[in-house]
Amino acid sequence: MVNLPTHASAIVFDCDGLLLDTETCWSRAEASLFADYGFGFGPTEKDLLIGRTLEAACANMADYIGRPGTGPELEATLLPRVHAELAAGVEPMQGAVDLLEMLAGRVPLGVATNSQRGMLETALGSASIAEFFDASVAADEVDEPKPNPELYLRAFELLSASPQSGVALEDSSTGVAAARGAGAYLITIPSQAGKLLDGDLVAAALDDPRIVEWARTVVPL
Repeated sequence: MVNLPTHASAIVFDCDGLLLDTETCWSRAEASLFADYGFGFGPTEKDLLIGRTLEAACANMADYIGRPGTGPELEATLLPRVHAELAAGVEPMQGAVDLLEMLAGRVPLGVATNSQRGMLETALGSASIAEFFDASVAADEVDEPKPNPELYLRAFELLSASPQSGVALEDSSTGVAAARGAGAYLITIPSQAGKLLDGDLVAAALDDPRIVEWARTVVPL
């Protein structure tokens, strides 16, 4: 039986693939770029990119397609495609809005993402969930993004909260490493089917009954 913390100094969410189905938007844009170079797009290709910064993802992509060192060129091509997909509409992940509605106004809420600030704001605005959060930190606002814990440490700092008494929610191995490094209690919802990830609680979706019951009863420190 997993015991979720009854008190939390703050709760910090990843965004892409955890709160919002931005991964579908990213995948459409990424698949089109891989296709430009004659490559298909499946789980192997997605694993090179998911949870990483745009710079790191494009560097991996460049190596994979046999064009090492062309990451910045790929980034310049991919970025507008992703923005267009995000602006066209982003769907919240299953259970995300209900969970935020239960927690907002009771426990400080934040976002820590490996996306750039512009993409984060486009995504949160497109899905109409920006108002739930008291603070957010994007990859281009820290020296070391995920898997380094700096994003989480900064988010908890902005919320005047200790990560050791806080909760992080993640969906990727990169994010899990960052949250673990920050010392937060970790709830993991893997965004890739069949992916085994670490977590104090691992569930299939945000509307898992254990998470819902916890969200109804958790109180701030």
